[in-house]
Amino acid sequence: MAKKILIVGGGLAGTIVANGLCRQLRDEIGSGGTTITMLGASPTHMYQPGLLYVPFGRARESELFRDQRKVLDRRVPYFVDPATHVDTDKRAVTTASGKSHSYDFLVLATGSRIRPETIPGMAEGAHWFYDLDGARKMRDALQQFQGGRVVINVNAPHKCPVAPLEITFMLRDFLAAKGVLDKSEITYTYPIGRLHGLEPVAHWTVPEFERHGIKSEIFFNTKSVDPKAKTITSEEGVTLGYDLLVTIPPHTGQQVITDSNLGKGGWVPTERNTLLREGSSNVFVVGDTTNLPISKAGSTAHFEADTVVDNLASLIKEDRWARHYDGKVFCFVETGLSTGTYVWFNYATPPNPGPPSQMIHWFKLAYNRLYWLSARGLL
Repeated sequence: MAKKILIVGGGLAGTIVANGLCRQLRDEIGSGGTTITMLGASPTHMYQPGLLYVPFGRARESELFRDQRKVLDRRVPYFVDPATHVDTDKRAVTTASGKSHSYDFLVLATGSRIRPETIPGMAEGAHWFYDLDGARKMRDALQQFQGGRVVINVNAPHKCPVAPLEITFMLRDFLAAKGVLDKSEITYTYPIGRLHGLEPVAHWTVPEFERHGIKSEIFFNTKSVDPKAKTITSEEGVTLGYDLLVTIPPHTGQQVITDSNLGKGGWVPTERNTLLREGSSNVFVVGDTTNLPISKAGSTAHFEADTVVDNLASLIKEDRWARHYDGKVFCFVETGLSTGTYVWFNYATPPNPGPPSQMIHWFKLAYNRLYWLSARGLL
């Protein structure tokens, strides 16, 4: 009987898994011994990291989207029919249309979502760049901004841990180029006792902020935003006034994960080396969906997906395990509109950001162009 692989989620992680399996299981798929099916929520695939550039007019919206069917291997049936319930006991997934898909192996790649509405006043008073509508509104606000108090407010958990730093440095350069930096004050808030969740990155950030004249407020866990008074208040009792509020909204996992009792907050408890759902031998978890205490970033999804591809293919072809995931993450970090650095780390090696350079900025821009090869599993 054919082995059925079901992938829930049509983002980067799920797409790399599907395309990678098609290459490694070419003969098995060709003979009908293995099938791969994907369930997603949209007919289009979006390059999410590209949203960072939209507020500054550095990316065209059309560059961020492709038809998911064209990104995905033609041998993978793709249904725009999001999952609504996952039953791991019956090995079946129910979708919004009421259909049921059975599986032998399940890959959960449902991703994350922003939840600004969970903090009173945030949706009405703040700007963000984590979805296209938010990036457009922020672009409009920056065009009209003539100087004043800028607050960059970071909430947890959130995806892409270096994005708050990137938007801060890029915004500083944007205001300088616009000629309003001398009339502006930038304050960056972070919810714990340092400027970043990764301690080496936090240490690197301190002198960079000092060099650029960026103020900070740590131990700032957002309680509410008052759009009329233009203030943001923390649970610790600190209130900051603003003329422009840019937020990194809190994130949660997808509702189907919560509704299926697969994990609190939409994050699935995941074994850190195998990427199997804890207690399972046939449910893999990749990308933002895991509860692993590592970066929720595109490169994380990529390296995890590669591991899942190797292991699933090995299990089907040889009934054995191939390799473990070592926690590898690699992130480019924009340190302005024309400079950048990078961090890489894994479970055993902490990150060590280097000095910013224009060359690394160009490397990141080049990677932006290569993303679609990455999604196809060719990079």
